[in-house]
Amino acid sequence: MSSAASRPTAGPFDRGHTDDLMAFLTASPSPYHAVASAADRLEKVGFRRVEETAAWDGTSGGKYVIRGGAIIAWYVPEGAAAHTPYRIVGAHTDSPNLRVKPQPDMGAQGWRQVAVEIYGGTLLNTWLDRDLGLAGRLTLRDGSHHLVNVDRPLLRVPQLAIHLDRQVNDGLKLDRQRHMQPIWGIGQVHEGDLIEFVAAEAGVDAEDVTGWDLMVHAVDAPAYLGRDRELIAGPRMDNLLSVHAATAALASLAGRDDLPYIPVLAAFDHEENGSEADTGAQGPLLGNVLERSVYARGGSYEDRARAFAGTVCLSSDTGHAVHPNYAERHDPTHHPRVNGGPILKVNVNQRYATDGSGRAVFAAACEKAGVPWQSFVSSNDMPCGTTIGPITAARHGISTVDIGVAILSMHSARELCGADDPYLLANALVAFLEG
Repeated sequence: MSSAASRPTAGPFDRGHTDDLMAFLTASPSPYHAVASAADRLEKVGFRRVEETAAWDGTSGGKYVIRGGAIIAWYVPEGAAAHTPYRIVGAHTDSPNLRVKPQPDMGAQGWRQVAVEIYGGTLLNTWLDRDLGLAGRLTLRDGSHHLVNVDRPLLRVPQLAIHLDRQVNDGLKLDRQRHMQPIWGIGQVHEGDLIEFVAAEAGVDAEDVTGWDLMVHAVDAPAYLGRDRELIAGPRMDNLLSVHAATAALASLAGRDDLPYIPVLAAFDHEENGSEADTGAQGPLLGNVLERSVYARGGSYEDRARAFAGTVCLSSDTGHAVHPNYAERHDPTHHPRVNGGPILKVNVNQRYATDGSGRAVFAAACEKAGVPWQSFVSSNDMPCGTTIGPITAARHGISTVDIGVAILSMHSARELCGADDPYLLANALVAFLEG
């Protein structure tokens, strides 16, 4: 762990950043809402959206591309050469949840239900007996998209009463197909009811809706926790906490034409199910954006190769804080703690992309920002998760470092982190992007 003080000595962010994170989480119940929230923050400091189907120019300033639930944003300083390297913060916008099936209307025994599919490695029990809303996007006949967010108690996955399952406390076993379909009313089931309801909520004609990407979310708001409010509980911290921090860090650099690098935010969708999508880290989106930026500034393939060779990416994703009730599940010499600053994630089998050189880059950024940091490694007898880090490194040949914030209850409908860690991460990201 770094010997720096427990609060940053430099940098633009303080506890107000954590307040803003909570607002960001509430406004972003789906990846599509998350990229819209990030874009809105960037627009306010002068970034402008560019379309992938349009010709790009080589002008300086802030730009961003949105594709579905992914956003790539970058700031080109005035006079930046075509071979200028990038400094990238990578993250992902999706979280494990319940997603609506193509034929959503179902029911049994007088109950009206919504047919859902399990997305990602969610903790199923955390969705039980919880007030749930519905959010995502609708696609209309003309190809346009409309965001929708029913952010009030609409659905519920009721647990079986203990009187009907006396052994439930000895081990809850949930059938992903039979036990996870939420109820949303009583009466007869009519095909088209759900989409008609959601279309009305979005203010569009249900007859025009030809596609949808809808998902369930918990409607209880993020909140400070603890005697001294030193913790926060909320949904989708994995990984909107990193998306928010990276967006804030990039926005803070708008107008900075003294930067030696081009700072980039790369927030992908579909990380929780392998990143194999056109909006995922396995896809070509990031590479296409970086290359087109080089060529738009008059660069050649040689300039592109030089820029990529000097580029570094911080893959920022949440990691595991040591759990007080399950300390034996953690490596005995690596116990990241909440409010101890961001974590450097290491796995020699390349489940994380960090190496010694990457460690030095991250340590330098934290030292510059006056931010403490910690190391994370999995116990040898526990399988290690992975991130977009190794994918980014292998696909683009970019030096990549895996970092994040330590949390509890990862992949729960409601996760827990330290209230200081979000702004400590954001200050470290600013220092990294500044170079």
